[in-house]
Amino acid sequence: MTAMRRSNGFRTSLSLVLPFFVTHHRRLILGFLALFAVDLLQLQVPRIIRHVIDALAESRADHSFLLLFGLLILVLAALIALCRFCWRICIIEFSRMLEKQLRMRLFDHLLAMDRPFYSRWTTGSLMAHATNDLAAVQMACGMAMVAAADALFMATAVIWFMAAIDTRLTLIALLPMPVLAVATLILSRLMHRRFSLVQEQFGQLTEFARNCLVSISLIKGYNLEQEEEKGFARLGRQYVYNNIRVAMIQGLMHPAAALAGNASSLLVFYFGGRLVIEQTITLGALVAFFSYLAMLIWPMMAVGWVSNIWQRGLTSLARIQTLLDEQPLLTADSARAGEMSCPVPALRCENLFFTYPGSRIAALAGINLDLGPGMHGFTGRSGAGKSTLCRLMARLYPVEANTLFLCGHDIGRADPAAVRSQLSYVGQEPSLFSTSLYENILFGRPDATREEVEQAARLACIHDFIVQLDKGYATEVGERGIRLSGGQRQRIALARALLRDATILILDDALSGLDVATEKTIMDSIRNTWQGRLVLLITHRINLLALTDSITVMEDGAIVARGSHAEVAATSRLYGAMMEKQGHA
Repeated sequence: MTAMRRSNGFRTSLSLVLPFFVTHHRRLILGFLALFAVDLLQLQVPRIIRHVIDALAESRADHSFLLLFGLLILVLAALIALCRFCWRICIIEFSRMLEKQLRMRLFDHLLAMDRPFYSRWTTGSLMAHATNDLAAVQMACGMAMVAAADALFMATAVIWFMAAIDTRLTLIALLPMPVLAVATLILSRLMHRRFSLVQEQFGQLTEFARNCLVSISLIKGYNLEQEEEKGFARLGRQYVYNNIRVAMIQGLMHPAAALAGNASSLLVFYFGGRLVIEQTITLGALVAFFSYLAMLIWPMMAVGWVSNIWQRGLTSLARIQTLLDEQPLLTADSARAGEMSCPVPALRCENLFFTYPGSRIAALAGINLDLGPGMHGFTGRSGAGKSTLCRLMARLYPVEANTLFLCGHDIGRADPAAVRSQLSYVGQEPSLFSTSLYENILFGRPDATREEVEQAARLACIHDFIVQLDKGYATEVGERGIRLSGGQRQRIALARALLRDATILILDDALSGLDVATEKTIMDSIRNTWQGRLVLLITHRINLLALTDSITVMEDGAIVARGSHAEVAATSRLYGAMMEKQGHA
């Protein structure tokens, strides 16, 4: 049963690459024809040597005879080089094109996945799929495929040519072959299991290194360099140990093939020598037979090498297939997919419940809410459900139908892209790319003009800072914006959202790194430029909440108070405590 499931899994995995083989079958046919031409030309060389040796033994050769056959070998060598170049261009380029297609498919798939997917898969594991696994598949569909076809064709042709010299001697030479076949089968199964473990540990090692680099400031701040070094060394030792176990299998495959080849040579040396003594075959025929046997050793050794590469490739292909089998939880009603009209921005919740995947505690417990154009504030303790509501609005998680509506459209059935086209979202931790300030802002709307980018920067109160830099908007921000302060990163992210010029603006604690004066300036700018639209402001700062048209206080996933600043201050004990702590009582 296990073997049957593994077989079905391999067939499913192969379906990833088989269409590409069909599409490029002409290139492959040409490449393999060139490969087989190389083999056939190589097989002629021992025949030439046989004629030359027999002529020398019988004193029939002269200088012109040797020169003629020498030139013939040179011509064969030139043709072999030309055909070898042809098959390399055709087949190796094919494998690289296949790798490119798989990489693009994998990347497109990752872009289409939702938030729950990325909570299950680590970045290190995904990077291992996009690097090591793709390289293993490329090798299996390139050099390993060439080696397999070459070994099969060469072995068949060589045995045919050997049998033409002497059938009995050929059967004797092939006696070690079954032993090699059984050994290769056993070792290949071990290789599959061990290589799967190596690939998994490579993902863990990559993820550990990524976490350390991303959190390097925290690690240094807590003097944890030695502890992290020990953890990395522990993973490294495990990775090396399991690689050595893989190398042990590889190390057995090649010697097993070489042993079989040398055993064949010994048998031919003994029995072939007797045939020459008995004058059953000529000395030239025995030399040619040895040449063919030497050619047969490569296919015998290729069995182990090809099996190793194919096991790696199939394992990696299965891992990639597992990743591609993942489907986003977010789905859209096909009849409702496409553009979403939003003439009047509005948000409505009707008994909205939500629980994060893998959790038993409801993040939202029966939310009922109706908001129209204007600036609306949300506050409450950490974990009250404020950010969860924003994520559901942005269609980052699936939501039940008929519970959450945006501009009158049911978000639970709407196309995620159509929903997000109406939103500008700035989260608690701004995400910046390792590129220039200008390109980071332009990401909000790639077709925006320079003037529009600068205007968005002015609204976010970051333009004056940018123009004071030596390179201005061309200044590189570094990895995740490391060259900027927290407040500067927030304002760059805010400028990017304002440039998007969407119908609804969500600020999820996006101004926490700013001073009071800058906060006030930005809020006034947003109010003046976003009239008639919907702005959701999540914050704990009373001075910002006081500027909004309405305030919603949340606790334990539910709304506990709602109204104006004065109304909420009078009715909500939590809001009153917040005012007292911030000196607004």
